[in-house]
Amino acid sequence: MKVRTDLVLKDIGQLLTMDGDSGADIGLIAHAALAVKDGKVVWAGNSDLLESNCVVSSETEIVSAGGSVVTPGFVDSHTHPLFGATRQDEFAMRAAGADYEEIAAAGGGILNSVKKTRLASRSILRENMMHHLAIMLSNGTTTVETKSGYGLDIETELRCLDVANEVAGEVPQTIVPTFMGAHEVPEEFWGRPDHYIDYLIAQVNPRVKEQGIAEFVDIFCEKGVFTPDQASRYLAASARQGFRVKIHADEFHDTGGTAVAVNAGAASADHLLSISSENIQLIARSKTVATLLPGTALFLNKPYPPGRKLLDAGATVAIATDFNPGSCFCDSMPLIVSLAVCQCGFTVEEALVSATVNGAIALGLEGSKGRLVTGFDADFVIWNCRDYRTIPYHLGNPDVEVVYCRGLKVYST
Repeated sequence: MKVRTDLVLKDIGQLLTMDGDSGADIGLIAHAALAVKDGKVVWAGNSDLLESNCVVSSETEIVSAGGSVVTPGFVDSHTHPLFGATRQDEFAMRAAGADYEEIAAAGGGILNSVKKTRLASRSILRENMMHHLAIMLSNGTTTVETKSGYGLDIETELRCLDVANEVAGEVPQTIVPTFMGAHEVPEEFWGRPDHYIDYLIAQVNPRVKEQGIAEFVDIFCEKGVFTPDQASRYLAASARQGFRVKIHADEFHDTGGTAVAVNAGAASADHLLSISSENIQLIARSKTVATLLPGTALFLNKPYPPGRKLLDAGATVAIATDFNPGSCFCDSMPLIVSLAVCQCGFTVEEALVSATVNGAIALGLEGSKGRLVTGFDADFVIWNCRDYRTIPYHLGNPDVEVVYCRGLKVYST
């Protein structure tokens, strides 16, 4: 039976459906067409087969891709866009020789953002988030995970999540909110991280759950922040409270955070710059996604995460921007794809799968995002190029021409 359409994209030179069984299978169809109905993909295939599979009526909008590449929109599965102010002063300090931990010890880092975010109005939080979501959209990102975590008290955290929810109703992208009250130990609990974990579990998490916005919780398991035991306790309690869980793990030191993630059944373990060989094998045998953030390594001048080792071990690997005001002020997924290829050992195909399909898995959206196949949301990018390998090859200057979210044109150059 032919499927009805309200949008047909034809004259696609290369269509990357991502409908494959391996981490490098991009589901490439040459000379393709894509059919959409009610914001969902209803058919994708060779253009010669369009009329035999689809009803194209006078009411169908027909758009020509002009022989260009079409891919799913990027899924950025790790970002921190809810903050009160930027921290370019710390960037200059790093350029002068200070490292991340030295800056934090001097009153900078996450706690600097906490001070500014607690003082920020809703309008400032909203303006910052809207501004950077627009940049992300222009770079082909159609799904964005959004973390709180620069409030570290009930009032500010709930305000940030409420702003995220408000913005989500106004932007074309799909927004996935994450509560990260365990981003750092706030000053009022300084030296008492266990008491802060107790406070989060007993007082803050229930309020966040009652608010009904955050789907995930996250915790920063790192030397000088939260220990593996504290992270395990928090994630276990959060799971019992009905949250899905994530973790910042093994970023600056091999603390064993990856093992905490796997044991907790976390959706993802993120960063992993310092992951051990043993834990590479452990996460590869699990359902936890290894989310790599190579932009952070670039920004902080740290060793890049071991992408090739994780891929060869069989791990499900996603890549994301880690957009935040301190350690990676980058909202460009095309740049992250380039870094994955140039610095982390990915093939072009593996990087594109990691930026779409696997990012969706890390957010629990594997049934609707990251692919262009029947039943999935029609989130796609028309690129100003004829060969998909140009996407990471054109470093720092994305060839995004048009972006669609759920079948609606939402950006064009």
